[in-house]
Amino acid sequence: MKRALVKFRNSGFRKFLGRHQKYAPIFFFIAGFIFDSLTLGRVDRLYDVVMLCLYMSSLTIVLYLYNVVDDGKWKYTKLGRYEEYLPLAIQFFFGGLSSAYVIYFSRSVSLSKTMSFFIILVILFFANEYLKKRISNKYLQFSVYFFISFTFFVFMIPVLIKEMNTEVFMLSGAISLVCTLALIIFIYIVSPSTRLEVRLGRLVGIILSVYVLINVFYYFNLIPPVPLAMQTGIVAHHVEIKDNKYVVTYETDDWYVFWRDYRHRFILEPGGSVYVFSSIFAPTDLEKSILHRWKWFNENTDSWEIMDNIGYEITGGRDGGYRGYTFKNNVKKGKWKIEVITEEGLVLGMINFEILMGPNLHPKRMVQRKF
Repeated sequence: MKRALVKFRNSGFRKFLGRHQKYAPIFFFIAGFIFDSLTLGRVDRLYDVVMLCLYMSSLTIVLYLYNVVDDGKWKYTKLGRYEEYLPLAIQFFFGGLSSAYVIYFSRSVSLSKTMSFFIILVILFFANEYLKKRISNKYLQFSVYFFISFTFFVFMIPVLIKEMNTEVFMLSGAISLVCTLALIIFIYIVSPSTRLEVRLGRLVGIILSVYVLINVFYYFNLIPPVPLAMQTGIVAHHVEIKDNKYVVTYETDDWYVFWRDYRHRFILEPGGSVYVFSSIFAPTDLEKSILHRWKWFNENTDSWEIMDNIGYEITGGRDGGYRGYTFKNNVKKGKWKIEVITEEGLVLGMINFEILMGPNLHPKRMVQRKF
């Protein structure tokens, strides 16, 4: 063991960290991000569940170990030899958990929801780089920890109890809040250096502010109703089921429009129908009611009008998502958007298009695709 420690102290990796100590936390944050991007897939898969639980438990333990270092608890122990690497471990687990959430969020084709989380990640990057004390800033530490813990339970609780609704989201947040405050209070009690460095009331106030902010985001649909995610959303000319496959016939857009599968300008011929196909990812055995809310933009009133709400039930577990479609006849020309929502009104994604009609207009670049 001693020989291994001496070898590590003299290793090129340790010397590299010494020369680039300023950027080491960012490096470990990115390392955790890349590792999860290569290994994680489905939030309900056993490997993913074990890894997320391992990451969250390890982060909690390392956070405790690091926050009592200044009290000399590890000074004459084997752990004391690794004190300088504890902040790097924190950054690794921060990066690992954050990347896992990005992977699961990115299942949704609703980019606006995913981007909200990416913005939070960017803020974390800049906060870690430019705050004076960086990761040693306990207010930053526990704020980020609470955000990551909140997201962890929001994903994990529905997977475990096979149910997802607003009440489950609130329960997940409450569990995360209690666990975070318990950890903070425990460290505050056992660590004299922490009591000198932070004001408990201020720290608790920051945590409660983050809790309220996340719930406000959820209320205004700025956070997707995870772990549900809309994987596919297409406006089509026809949808039929053959041999347990959904055959979707739709128009494709120009080659440079890579962010959307279908053509935005939908050409409707006389007597035709408008179909909307979607596939929703949900954890195994989770059952949920999904609605397609058809909205048409009234140019006279300059507002969106709800034309119809058509729903269907989904059961989670399929890799490609649970498939379903709705359709309408006798629709008006103009701008349309289909909100794919849960029964509570939480938005999974939107499918926007414009209906064009005319005697000389015909569908362009029609293709068939099986789901």
